Amino acid sequence: MRNILSVDVEDWFHILDLPTAPDLHAWHQLESRVEKNLHTILDLLERQGTKATLFVLGWVAEQYPNLVREAHRRGHEIASHGYAHQLVYSMTTAAFREDVIRSKRILEDLIGGPVLGFRAPGFSITPATPWAFGVLAEAGHTYDSSVFPARRAHGGFLGAALGPHRIDTDHGPIVEFPISVTPLLGTRICFSGGGYFRLFPWAFIAASSRRANAENRPVVYYLHPREIDPDQPRLPMNALRRFKSYVNLGSTQGKLLRLTQTQPLTSFRDWLRQTPLPACHQPSGETR
Repeated sequence: MRNILSVDVEDWFHILDLPTAPDLHAWHQLESRVEKNLHTILDLLERQGTKATLFVLGWVAEQYPNLVREAHRRGHEIASHGYAHQLVYSMTTAAFREDVIRSKRILEDLIGGPVLGFRAPGFSITPATPWAFGVLAEAGHTYDSSVFPARRAHGGFLGAALGPHRIDTDHGPIVEFPISVTPLLGTRICFSGGGYFRLFPWAFIAASSRRANAENRPVVYYLHPREIDPDQPRLPMNALRRFKSYVNLGSTQGKLLRLTQTQPLTSFRDWLRQTPLPACHQPSGETR
């Protein structure tokens, strides 16, 4: 089974729900490392003949349009990570709609084609925001990968289906690709991205991937450009957040290389083109 590789294209200072994180108006004054880090990832993927989906923050696309064009030229799928990197459950429906549309338009203007996919910052579509799926469908997105079907600091979506499925909304269906989890000691644990991918040993990641595939679920892998950068600036935070944000940064690039060498990987777009979706429908429960 082909698994899915994705990159959330944001910078080192785009850390959520942190009092010391700079706000939008200060971002342009900070040293940026996203270009260098993403180029490193793109070069690694090109050497391995691997294509991925890049969920690009609209703000990053505005600042570095050539970076988006280059990734598109190299054959990677460009998708949206929203514009201003805000948690969905902290936004009103109107504010979320404006953010989604703004990012989609910026990206589509840059690549000269449609942007099909969306991923919320912090996987922050939760049971409290069922209206978000309808907003995405209304804006023209055909799939989403924002559901984290386990407990997490930014909410989580317990009870969500674990594999790709269609969600019916007032504005038509949208395909959801939840982040991959595996059972461990009676709890759903993510193994496929972020701090989880950096923390867990390769043997656990590989075994969890085989288990998901045996259950006919593609693994959704994700990483951020900052996660291959041990020398990035550090934001002030407590010990637990520091551990989650910066543990094993030096391991990510090697694990990514091993992943491309041992598993067939593709983008969301190409997975949808080539794989029949199971007939699983889940209502969004949105309100008008």
